[in-house]
Amino acid sequence: MKKTPDPIDRHVGSRVRMQRVLMKMSQEKLGDALGLTFQQVQKYEKGTNRIGASRLQQISKTLNVPPSFFFEGAPVSDAAQSGFEEEGSSKFVVDFLGTAEGLHLNRSFARIRDPKVRKRIVELVATLAEQQAEMSQDLGAAEKA
Repeated sequence: MKKTPDPIDRHVGSRVRMQRVLMKMSQEKLGDALGLTFQQVQKYEKGTNRIGASRLQQISKTLNVPPSFFFEGAPVSDAAQSGFEEEGSSKFVVDFLGTAEGLHLNRSFARIRDPKVRKRIVELVATLAEQQAEMSQDLGAAEKA
């Protein structure tokens, strides 16, 4: 039986990956700085292997962020929910920024200084997303018919 990673371990790992990619650092380079193989870094980033406290401290120093950075937006267990949990859309944003495409898009967009151009790009992306959603709905309706 294959054990699925704990949601907190996956979240912490995705934050490690996000910061590493933002710094344009390879898994191999991070591994070298920590005295690990890139495969071990890969396992940390996927949440397959849990990151211990001293290792997390080491990673935070290497990636120039405080250890608390890795827990920002972390999922809350059902028993610990206090009514202040982030919306699902916030998790989507964190997940998106954890991808290479999300980071690349974010970096590129941030370099655009003209507010009118930025607004047009947002409108374009929103329109494309709406069209994609409509196409998916139409396909779903056609398959049910």
